[in-house]
Amino acid sequence: MANWRDAVGRLDQEHRQMLEPGGLSGLFLSYPLTWANPSFVGGFYGFLIAIPLLLLSSNLGELEDWPFLAARLVLVTASLGAISLVTSMAIKRPPVRLDLRRRYLFPFPFIGLLVMVFSEYYEYGGVVELAGLVIMVFPGPIYVHLSYAPRWRILRLIQKDLDPFKGMSITTYPEDSSVPEQTDSEMDEAVRDT
Repeated sequence: MANWRDAVGRLDQEHRQMLEPGGLSGLFLSYPLTWANPSFVGGFYGFLIAIPLLLLSSNLGELEDWPFLAARLVLVTASLGAISLVTSMAIKRPPVRLDLRRRYLFPFPFIGLLVMVFSEYYEYGGVVELAGLVIMVFPGPIYVHLSYAPRWRILRLIQKDLDPFKGMSITTYPEDSSVPEQTDSEMDEAVRDT
């Protein structure tokens, strides 16, 4: 088995930047790839989300329900991680770098927790509480699906000495896909006018 870090270091800059783990991915990928499986990462995220719910449950006298809620969260988020991995294997798309988009996903767990506190305080429950839980949970599975599972799949293939980009229609996303295509034609027109 090849050391995937050495193999990634030998790739061109675009592929190296795509596959080198960021802060959160780097934490998980510091362990062997078997232990850093997307389903385990998803389950870990579910456990992290369950911790604030423990504090919420202890304030509300519902402490005995917390282990069942935590187990369900871990099971759901681990299952979503496994589904993301299977989807990544089927579609074979490159991972999305979430460096710049992280600021949009970061507040959602806190907003979801506030919605849940609000629903418990005003005794709304039901749909409002469920909406808060969904808002609180969804950034983790989004991260695993878009970024972590495709990266893990490619790194696992590299570790097995297989061609990680075989069957992929594109192997990296354009660095600056936010620039509209009109810019090129406007630039050409400006150059012709001078």
